[in-house]
Amino acid sequence: MPDTMALVNPASASAPTSSDIPTYHQVPETSYELDWADLATLDLSIFDQPGGKQQLASQLNDAIQNIGFFYIVNFGLTQEEVDRQFSIGQQIFNLPLEEKLKYRAELESGGYNGYKPMGLRELAPGQFDKTEIFNIPKFIPEFERPQPRIVTDNRPEIELFARHIHNEIVRKLLILLAIILELPEDYFLKVHRYEERSDCHLRYMKYHPRTDEENEKLGNIWSKGHTDFGSLTLLFRQPVAALQVRTPRGEWKWVKPYPGSITVNLADSLQFLTNGFLKSSIHRVVTPPPDQRNVARLGLLYFVRPEDSLELRPIASEVLNRLGYSQSTDNSAVGVTAGEWVKARVAKGVNKGPARGEVGEQPIIGGVVAKYYD
Repeated sequence: MPDTMALVNPASASAPTSSDIPTYHQVPETSYELDWADLATLDLSIFDQPGGKQQLASQLNDAIQNIGFFYIVNFGLTQEEVDRQFSIGQQIFNLPLEEKLKYRAELESGGYNGYKPMGLRELAPGQFDKTEIFNIPKFIPEFERPQPRIVTDNRPEIELFARHIHNEIVRKLLILLAIILELPEDYFLKVHRYEERSDCHLRYMKYHPRTDEENEKLGNIWSKGHTDFGSLTLLFRQPVAALQVRTPRGEWKWVKPYPGSITVNLADSLQFLTNGFLKSSIHRVVTPPPDQRNVARLGLLYFVRPEDSLELRPIASEVLNRLGYSQSTDNSAVGVTAGEWVKARVAKGVNKGPARGEVGEQPIIGGVVAKYYD
């Protein structure tokens, strides 16, 4: 193991060790009856049963035609293992700001790994984001970097957790997508290899609460409607209701924190690779309901992104041919690689310019734009 992962700053020497990290307790779900989205639930326990993959692929195909968000359950991790990662994330954010800034991500040049402090994005005139992020890249030599002691002390279980997600959850979902497109089952696996360079990462994320006045100035929108950069996004159950998904009819529906689940959504790379058949899901984060408004919203996510070198060119598929998705579109990303797309979107996200709330489209790279939705 390279020495960089073993680096420990003196200022972090008092960080909790693996044996004394306080258990993180999730807040109760909201008592408000919200307009919840009707999302499909895929039970991954049947994946290896006779006909299981085909059954799940059919279910997933129906789900992505509707809204592009779905739940998965029975994914091979206990609630205790998931809660442990929430505990580690909480301890990272509890570190002094000066300590966290030692691991600041190189966001301005498209780097996403490490710490993102609050206040880098202007959401509305005079109103900045109140979101902290800490991203941990894949555990391969190319991405070794200094980490806070809370991470180095707990590296084995963080790595085991991240690798399980990639090898036992993401693998199955990519196989299901290949089945839907009538491609060899390993088609997407070949461009999402764990040991190759890509921007896959485990994320701890913390939304800090806002005052009523701040929420009013933002129109109660903390993160404007957007799509994610890679192939898939996995969100572990987060009981603070704030995530909304945009339906094909342009309606915003709340995403319910279903017990024992991961919420999954499709992202940009799959849309480019299938010429719009697999649609990148549009979602946003809004002010939580009144009974959850004054608590921090701690998130645990895993972002799946293709290998950096993959050109985002529409693939050849009989399904796409039959459905009329075989022709390139004006908004295609032909000539742009997955790595270039992610880095360009990251850098644009912290560029100074109009407040995010005032932006409808943002040129990214190669003539391709990112769209934002109210």
